Amino acid sequence: MELRKDPITRSWVITGDDAPLSLVEEGVCRYCPGSPLMPQVVSTMPPVDGSPWSAQAVVHPWPLYHIEGDPAKEGFGLYDNMRSVGAHEVLIENPHHDRQLWNASDGEIEQFLGLVGQRVLDLKRDLRFKYISVFKDFGAVAGQEFSHPTSQLVATTFVPRRVLYELRAAKEYFSEKERCVFCDIVAQERAEKQRVVDTRGDYVALCPYAPRVPFETWVLPLSHEARFERTTVGKPGVLCELAMLLKRTLNRIRAVADGFHLVLHTAPNSVQPGAATLGYWKTLDDDYHWHIEILPIVPGKVKSYTVKEVYFTPVTSETAAAKLREIPPE
Repeated sequence: MELRKDPITRSWVITGDDAPLSLVEEGVCRYCPGSPLMPQVVSTMPPVDGSPWSAQAVVHPWPLYHIEGDPAKEGFGLYDNMRSVGAHEVLIENPHHDRQLWNASDGEIEQFLGLVGQRVLDLKRDLRFKYISVFKDFGAVAGQEFSHPTSQLVATTFVPRRVLYELRAAKEYFSEKERCVFCDIVAQERAEKQRVVDTRGDYVALCPYAPRVPFETWVLPLSHEARFERTTVGKPGVLCELAMLLKRTLNRIRAVADGFHLVLHTAPNSVQPGAATLGYWKTLDDDYHWHIEILPIVPGKVKSYTVKEVYFTPVTSETAAAKLREIPPE
């Protein structure tokens, strides 16, 4: 397994002949409490309902990234590659096999979000890692790996291209206007009310103005904060509001979609050695704003949503938000 950089798009791609092409679960769920197949446990959150634990982080049984060693980045000609050094964990959202993020209790979801924050904070202490990605693929059409309620986390020695685009755009906007572009988006959407789906406490769910897929929805904090982990560790009380809104939003998404991709966008690791040379990290706390992006996969639209590299969706944000608001959130 190795990472190769596309010299045109500058995206990193992980590849290798030893990578499993298909992952098939055994008959026994490896993530239910007491399972003999449970992988190495990395972190555990205390129970909330008498279960042995409420959420756990474990090493992925077939990791694409490995924690040991140095990336050993090298180049030959115009190509660059490096070893797949990093971390690849499964985040078990709930000890109960049938409690997903949309039907678990608010307290259980709050514990899971706390686990996410703890793992991001812990892995950022490793100066080799530039970015921590947390994502959930739900449904066969989304490439879901495990039947148990899980998300995944990867720590990488590079910042994913999509996040780099956001960082650079946010920095340019801040340099011009001395304001956070995400804060301005939230303020305008709340004023216009056309694309807002729901609000709970310090969090809002909205359909972005230029969606990539039908019913694309973002969850953002109203208060400016660049780092998700600082919210979960420094302000644990607000996690209940986020848990409630995430649960209500996913219930709505499930009513219109066969599956979805969910990804957390948070600030990169600004203490790793190369951060000082990258100008867009110097104003990170002012110009970036963490958020959760949910990209549903609606029935009959499993195919690519792009036309000649331009995203296409047959549902406007205004129509999507209106329909999602009409769906009972529980």
